[in-house]
Amino acid sequence: MTENIAGLFAAGTAADPTRPLLTWYDDASGDRTELSGATLANWVAKTANLLVDAAGVAPADPVGVLLPPHWQTAAVLLGCWSTGAAVSGARPDGSAPGPVDVLFAAVDRIGESAAWPAGEQYALALAPLAAPARDLPPGWADYVTEVRGHGDHFTPYPAAGPQDPVLVDLAIQRATELGIDAGDRVLVDAARHPDPVDWLLAPLAAGASTVLCGNLDPARLDDRAAAEKVTVRLT
Repeated sequence: MTENIAGLFAAGTAADPTRPLLTWYDDASGDRTELSGATLANWVAKTANLLVDAAGVAPADPVGVLLPPHWQTAAVLLGCWSTGAAVSGARPDGSAPGPVDVLFAAVDRIGESAAWPAGEQYALALAPLAAPARDLPPGWADYVTEVRGHGDHFTPYPAAGPQDPVLVDLAIQRATELGIDAGDRVLVDAARHPDPVDWLLAPLAAGASTVLCGNLDPARLDDRAAAEKVTVRLT
């Protein structure tokens, strides 16, 4: 088993890059976005190229991520790990770990950025159809606008990043604990499982695909599980 997160992702898309790998629902906005492995890989590559070419990120450089579970968050995280960057989120007490080279933040969390000194700052609206953020404060760039201009291919660094071995081992462990097997279609309540190890890495480690649900409406759960051919529910 690879100790590299990029290797997990590559293995998860190798058999059939066209099959749905990550499907996002937001029951508050009505958004549904389905990404094949190939489509997500394109976003991941563009994100990695953004980090390297625009922000000068090198392996082990710190990158802050203030984002909820979302398909764009998957692209950001996997792009960061492809470059070997060390990803930090808010600590359990809400505090920041310190300065970072790059900060990705949801628009509703930009107010927290003062505690995260960063060289480059990218805001994500997390809106349907990947709509850009509007009326950003000075010093912020819109992620979806900026990332589209970068290359569609990126070769992940062969050496594992500083977090990869621990996260890969944890993902394998969580896949077992959560009962996720190869070929499963896993429905995840984002509010109940906000840790990306659960909603992103564990399914990848197991060779499964994910139906990630934000603001999940319990009344829609059974119909959605049937429509998406769900085999495992994390709700």
